[in-house]
Amino acid sequence: MSRGTEYLTFVTDLLKKRILEIGEKIQAVQKDIEGMHDYYWENYTEMDQYGYEDFDNQQALLSQVNANKENLKMHHRMKKMLDSPFFGSVDFVYEGEEEPEVFYIGIGNFSENTGRVPLIYDWRAPVSGLFYDYDKGEAAYEAPGGRMEGEILSKWQYKIRGGRMVYEFESDTKIDDDILKQELSSNSDTRLKNIVRTIQKEQNAIIRNTKDKILVIQGAAGSGKTSIALHRIAYLLYHDRERLKSSNILILSPNSVFSDYISHVLPELGEENIQEMSFDLFAYRQLQDVASDCEDRYHYIEHQIRGGKSQYGEWKQSAEYVRVVEGFLIELEDRLIDFKDMEYKGFVKTAEELTKLFYYKFLEVPLLSRVESLMEYFVDEYETLRGTSLKEDELELLRERFMRMYVTTDVYEIYNWLLEEYGMPVLGTLPREQRMLEYEDVYPILYLKQRLLRKSSQRNIRHLVIDEMQDYSYLQYVILERMFSCSMTILGDREQTVDGTGRDVQTFLHKIFGRKVRTIEMNKSYRNTMEIAEYARKISGVTGIEYLQRHGKEVVERSFSSLPEALEEVLRFAKIGEGGYETAAVLTMTEAEAKECYAYLEGRMEHVSYIDRDSSVFRKGVTVTTFYQAKGLEFDQVFILGGDKENPFYRQFRYISATRALHELYVYLGV
Repeated sequence: MSRGTEYLTFVTDLLKKRILEIGEKIQAVQKDIEGMHDYYWENYTEMDQYGYEDFDNQQALLSQVNANKENLKMHHRMKKMLDSPFFGSVDFVYEGEEEPEVFYIGIGNFSENTGRVPLIYDWRAPVSGLFYDYDKGEAAYEAPGGRMEGEILSKWQYKIRGGRMVYEFESDTKIDDDILKQELSSNSDTRLKNIVRTIQKEQNAIIRNTKDKILVIQGAAGSGKTSIALHRIAYLLYHDRERLKSSNILILSPNSVFSDYISHVLPELGEENIQEMSFDLFAYRQLQDVASDCEDRYHYIEHQIRGGKSQYGEWKQSAEYVRVVEGFLIELEDRLIDFKDMEYKGFVKTAEELTKLFYYKFLEVPLLSRVESLMEYFVDEYETLRGTSLKEDELELLRERFMRMYVTTDVYEIYNWLLEEYGMPVLGTLPREQRMLEYEDVYPILYLKQRLLRKSSQRNIRHLVIDEMQDYSYLQYVILERMFSCSMTILGDREQTVDGTGRDVQTFLHKIFGRKVRTIEMNKSYRNTMEIAEYARKISGVTGIEYLQRHGKEVVERSFSSLPEALEEVLRFAKIGEGGYETAAVLTMTEAEAKECYAYLEGRMEHVSYIDRDSSVFRKGVTVTTFYQAKGLEFDQVFILGGDKENPFYRQFRYISATRALHELYVYLGV
């Protein structure tokens, strides 16, 4: 039995014992709480007239409730640790000592009893820096008693699932990527191990980069860019833990299951509450005062796949649109405001005086915020001259009178003026509660709103991750630059643009973000097997990619006369569960095809789930979804079904779907 397996058995027994103890404690405290409730209701009428006894009882009850909350939280963490107690260890000999100490690293601290030396150290603990920051050799970490120096004799990494050791291996360098870990644990080829370590050193340089404010990672399919971005988050959380919390990080991802998917990919982040949302949801929240609902990108893609390409869609997302808005805003000044004399209790500002203030003193204030600045100036002057302060109701009355100088404050109506001026079809004249914005108008309206109102930056967000960067337009990046002043990690692959042709956003990112952008190209592909990578390369025609010689099953390509016939093959070859794989996917071109596949498979196999735009949970087993919903996700097996060869999206459908497969790929044509 290996040292890691032996320690796993030892610590698992103690974890089970602790879980039982905490469970009993939860039940006992719950019983106390129920008893206190009963006592209170039986005796509260007889408690002293000043309420001291009542107060003491309430405080005691609150104390017990809070204690049980902590117990439940601990119980949850211990159960999670039982599944995978640790993922790394370091043999470290202190300076002046002879015998090394072994530190095991996991998602949380665990000791046999409170106050004892931990058997497992939280990955954020200072001593864990030995595992994250150093390779084999001289090392140090900051302890409460000062800097502790010494030497790392060895570093081990483990994959534990369901409390069982899947693999373990020794490596001088911390290996982050799961596929690379598997290769090191199962292959003794020295040349391969050297290649893996070279890849990891390149990745470490990206993960540990804290000096570049905006880091752009252009990575080929299978280059591990998503894994790197997640480990970069973990690294930043560890090293900047005094200033940076998980709630200060936002991931803009292509689908809503990504945050749940993270916990399957990176154990360190399993306990972290990382915020994740699509940019479409973010935009919708910003436009709730403009329209009742907005289409999202998935509506737009489905519409395009069905041949509904918009005449003006691309222009509305371009740099030209941004320039047009700037010119429109200059002309809008005269059209938007109808200046009038303003009088309050004998204090007067003429229309001419207000006009001068509007165009000269407050020129830098956005148009829909500028009248408010006029009002504040008016109030300040009035209060100074009269030596008094206006009450809230008086201020509100003045605010209403000033705001009536606007012809309109409705951004939707102003956007229609812009469309009309440039000869484009205007949106329907509807009240806010009946407006449904088409996707092509969502970001143009959001940008116009940003330019018309005071800038509202997201100060709580201190690090932004943008995944699938190639699917964002010029206009969307301009909006992001205005909203977020924090550091960013931007990643993607120009070949995986959903719109049918590749988009290289690096051609304009520097223009938007300035010189603070650092771009890194990753051209080593290893997550897909050679067979899958070669199949995908033939679809895309991409050159210049280095492939790790990781071989697997040949890609299966077959034709079927009907969808049910192809799905029967999926039932035959999907290997999920004991002795098989953890994940598989059935990927289709359209939502209608995905729904049909799911309806067929749902009653015929276990552990099958469907992902659509409203899904928020990633489940192991077989996932049925469209190719564009699967972006950013990976599966052990992938089955590609359906698709129209004549459709302009067909190439992207096949390429993106193929690159989702790690080990096995089945392409079922003619259905």
